[in-house]
Amino acid sequence: MSFADGFAGALKPGNKPALLVIDMMKAYFMDGSPFQLPSQECVYSTSRLIVEARKSDLPIVFTRVIYREDGKDGGVFTLKVPALRILTEGSQYIELHQALEVTNEDFVVTKQYASAFFGTSLSATLRTLGVDTLLIAGVSTSGCVRASALDAMQNGFIPFVVSDAVGDRDEVVHSSNLYDIEAKYAQVVNEATAISIIGKYRK
Repeated sequence: MSFADGFAGALKPGNKPALLVIDMMKAYFMDGSPFQLPSQECVYSTSRLIVEARKSDLPIVFTRVIYREDGKDGGVFTLKVPALRILTEGSQYIELHQALEVTNEDFVVTKQYASAFFGTSLSATLRTLGVDTLLIAGVSTSGCVRASALDAMQNGFIPFVVSDAVGDRDEVVHSSNLYDIEAKYAQVVNEATAISIIGKYRK
């Protein structure tokens, strides 16, 4: 990537990272879902990151979106994207992808908006755990991943978006958003680099 002068400064990991897995729910990978992505490769990359994060005893946070039946807790968001109303309690769509193993040691955050930070306890939880850096995986690159990376930076966390572990409905949308995220909000790294970062915290 090439950037204009004054953009894309280099970020370095801090003292303690966590892995943030955003909205890897079945809604994005099931046939017939309005949110279905063209590939599941980002799930398998994320699964490998989870394995490495566990080896380094790093906190892992999963997010998912759940609305009440009428969608009113989604405010304008569910008006703009009516398909979000399929994400209600009890729906198969809100279940996390079966390739991701969630344990009792992990944190699961429920949200109603794009950012993992908006209207949730995520920031307070991370600070309690001593986390200062986030490795971000999940979907979609242009939506909840981008919003969460931006809010991570605005809340004082150092964000690293793992390019192989995020996905979107269209490759052009995916690539253009990674480009812009790298320019202004976060460090974009591939899976191998992310695993190398995680390994440095292994005791």
